[in-house]
Amino acid sequence: MSALPLNLIKGTRNASYERLENTEDIEDVEQNIQRIKSKCRDGRPLPTRERQMLQQLEDKLRTLRKRGRRLEYVEKSCWTKFCGIMRPLKVVWGIFFILVALLFTVSLFLSNLDKALHSTGIGSGFIILKTNLTNPLNMLLPILQTVFPLDYILITTIIMYFIFTSMAGIRNIGIWFFWIRLYKIRRGRTRPQALLFLCMILLLIVLHTSYMIYSLAPQYVMYGSQKYLITNNKTLEGHLNNATTYVSKVCDADAPEDQCTVTRTYLFLHKFWFFNAAYYFGNWAFIAVFLIGLIVSCCKGKKSVIEGEVDEDDSDISDDEPSLYYG
Repeated sequence: MSALPLNLIKGTRNASYERLENTEDIEDVEQNIQRIKSKCRDGRPLPTRERQMLQQLEDKLRTLRKRGRRLEYVEKSCWTKFCGIMRPLKVVWGIFFILVALLFTVSLFLSNLDKALHSTGIGSGFIILKTNLTNPLNMLLPILQTVFPLDYILITTIIMYFIFTSMAGIRNIGIWFFWIRLYKIRRGRTRPQALLFLCMILLLIVLHTSYMIYSLAPQYVMYGSQKYLITNNKTLEGHLNNATTYVSKVCDADAPEDQCTVTRTYLFLHKFWFFNAAYYFGNWAFIAVFLIGLIVSCCKGKKSVIEGEVDEDDSDISDDEPSLYYG
């Protein structure tokens, strides 16, 4: 949510300049290889340290040559020229995405802060009986619910935004098991096992959004746009009798149970309080990670035009297919 918008705004490096830098790196590595090999021309074996260094330089040279072939292909492709034309649209989308991400983060922060100040504690899973600190989404969703289907459209947009940004993040970092990277997500070269893991992760993300909506808009999830009537007795001028009028009020914790019905989602979270407590602390961690990612993304430079497509641990068979680069 923080890296994707800033990458769209900053764009990628120029393929021609990057290929020129890659050519210079290839020349430097080749010179270092020739310098090390010149030490054993008279038949003397190389020391262990220099043999290891020679092996590393040869591996690096293979990677640089693969990068050079890939950069040459990208530089001549029509897709790169089309992306250059669409550059202003990417900037607009990047600004829109960062504003939406900030809206989510601010709403989530206000909701968590409300729970920290006005909830009944960890024993109840930080359940709040009514909203004390309103946030933009909590105010917007009940209003949109009065006009079908605007609230569903907004919720669908929120879910699709989470899925889209999550897919972009998984594509950048791959699929990891703690500190071990299991699979990479790359166009045309993703393994079937990686796709299965990706589908499972996306299903868990969609499942989590059911609680995320509660965190972003607790009033909407608890009661929606329900209202109840309260009596208001007034004495009419010139008459001794009182006139009874009814005033509608938004449902909250003080509303009578026979007029306002809470949702099943709220009852589930209220009954299984330990899930709600875990999500509460997880939301604080989510906000902290978002802010750290935002700072890191602001400090990082432009991404390579072939970011993540050619790595040192790639096999020659998987990365040098003619159909990928030349057909």
